[in-house]
Amino acid sequence: MDERVREHAAVLVDWSARVEAGDDVVLSVGPAAHELAVAVAEKLGDRGANLLATYGSGEITRAYLRAHDGDFDESPAHELAVVENADVYLSLGGGRNTSAMADVPGEQRRAYNEARTEIRERRLGTRWVSTVHPTRSLAQQANMAYEEYRDFAYEAILRDWESLADEMAQLKEALDAGSELRLVSRGTDLTMNIEGRTAVNSAASVAYDSHNLPSGEVFTAPDATEGEVTFDVPMTIRGESVRNVRLEFDDGEVVDYDAAQGGDVIDDILETDAGARRLGEVGIGMNRGIDRYTDNILFDEKMGETVHLALGRAYDACLPDGESGNESAVHVDLITDVSEESVLEVDGEVLQRNGVFRFEDGFDA
Repeated sequence: MDERVREHAAVLVDWSARVEAGDDVVLSVGPAAHELAVAVAEKLGDRGANLLATYGSGEITRAYLRAHDGDFDESPAHELAVVENADVYLSLGGGRNTSAMADVPGEQRRAYNEARTEIRERRLGTRWVSTVHPTRSLAQQANMAYEEYRDFAYEAILRDWESLADEMAQLKEALDAGSELRLVSRGTDLTMNIEGRTAVNSAASVAYDSHNLPSGEVFTAPDATEGEVTFDVPMTIRGESVRNVRLEFDDGEVVDYDAAQGGDVIDDILETDAGARRLGEVGIGMNRGIDRYTDNILFDEKMGETVHLALGRAYDACLPDGESGNESAVHVDLITDVSEESVLEVDGEVLQRNGVFRFEDGFDA
């Protein structure tokens, strides 16, 4: 076993999920994540946690959804019981086919997701963390040799997370103190209300209300979005290629959209429910260990010199106590490159110009 697999497992269990003795842990394992699962299981056994391993496969889900009549039971009790009794939920991605779900009809996906809303909410109430094991299918999607991709992935995952958390705290402080966030770049002039919201310093640990490994972003839940935004980073969403998406917002809601490719996917997302037409997140990438696009949202949205916006569900960690944010059965991220001809402002003060923050060397005031 590559020693970096064990290092990955240690970061996941110790830093990210903060697993303690006696914790009830669900470990969802992708088809090609076996090696990482073994290393994680070893760490959990050493910690004295209680392990339930499950198998998560896009191909299995595809077969089930395509065969089902679409009348799904609401939150089946056996599945709900698992997440209700879990302290920690760890998802180890790594499939054989990154487009396994491409031919599942949109209405079938929506019905399935809506029926599992309570299960999803219960899972999000655990100390959940999602990560991926570098696989050949992910390397192929990123257009890299497998060995090259593996090096890339571990450069992003095996960071000095405590130091990065300190750096990102400066961005969190600026967003927490602000009322209006404005992004201007090629094809984009968008304003978002962030007053009263709490930005999350997403340092790859539940201790920071962060649930992805790798992470390296600061995000918050915007409101009252106005203007238009162009997403120029190519992505694969629901197994289909999506290119150059443009969204226009009025009174917080998408009122017009188009895409050079994948417009049907965007249409399907927006038709999910009322919340799918509103933003649930604005995130600013700060992980400079991610130095190229890989067509994998777990990595790409954390890349330095990018901003991403999510249609759909807002995260409770960004909201004041007792306040409900945008609710939806989906949370779909789209990314824009801000490395050139771009400005990010908080209350009229430049926070980032051309990908460089005002607290970094090389900032052009």
